[in-house]
Amino acid sequence: MRASLFLISLALSSAACSDPAEYAEKAGVADRPVAQATASATATGNAKDFKAVSFEDNSDDAGDTRAFSYSWPAEVSAIPALAARLEEERDTQLAEQKDEWQSAIADSPPDCTSCRNRGFEKKWLVVADLPDWLSLSADLYLYTGGAHGNHGKSSMVWDKQAGSGMKGIDLFNSAVDLEKALGAKLCDALNDARAKRRGGPVDRNGEWPNDCPGLDEASILVGSSNGETFDRIAVYFGPYVAGSYAEGDYELDFPVTASIIDAVKPEYARAFSVKR
Repeated sequence: MRASLFLISLALSSAACSDPAEYAEKAGVADRPVAQATASATATGNAKDFKAVSFEDNSDDAGDTRAFSYSWPAEVSAIPALAARLEEERDTQLAEQKDEWQSAIADSPPDCTSCRNRGFEKKWLVVADLPDWLSLSADLYLYTGGAHGNHGKSSMVWDKQAGSGMKGIDLFNSAVDLEKALGAKLCDALNDARAKRRGGPVDRNGEWPNDCPGLDEASILVGSSNGETFDRIAVYFGPYVAGSYAEGDYELDFPVTASIIDAVKPEYARAFSVKR
């Protein structure tokens, strides 16, 4: 599928939005920020007692640059198992970037400067913090040389009682069931958004970039307006999925309905309610 190569290249781990946070002083992987050390405790705490974590590791080798940043909010730091999971992912991604960058420096043609520059930024943000659940999105930017980088969004929903995380779509029976629950609203909302960007109506000819992508090509975010249950969802289509790279990405918001709840796996149904 057209989105698969992009999503795989981004290595998204799980995917609303807030303004970027300022990053802390540069540090090596071995130099853990204080907030990360605090999060190694076994008990889950109140987010106000913890700090957000912002990590950077950048290098410059005779003009060949490598930039890496990874951050998460205080709500993650308050859950030790989740903070440890993201810390492990961060360290893995950093090690992989360093190895790949060194290979690019050694193997790229001397006259191709962009071939040897690398960039990685992953920023976790809170979508909803409920008594039993923490819903997160991750904004990811990846540059591996060439004309431009790529970006995307992924989701993770953390079950505070079970101590485990999953993608937003994993709360539902299947992507197909959620598509059926959304029905024509999904394509209609996407085409309305595309028409605004393109300056005219979308020709529904069933071919890219005018077709309606399946939810197996999307990230599903679950949110809340009441602070108790998930009563809204967002469908995110990254670049190239619903249009050209220049057209950008699309994030579509929908209230939770009875039909959407019917598509939720029975064990998670209590976490949802119809949007009032």
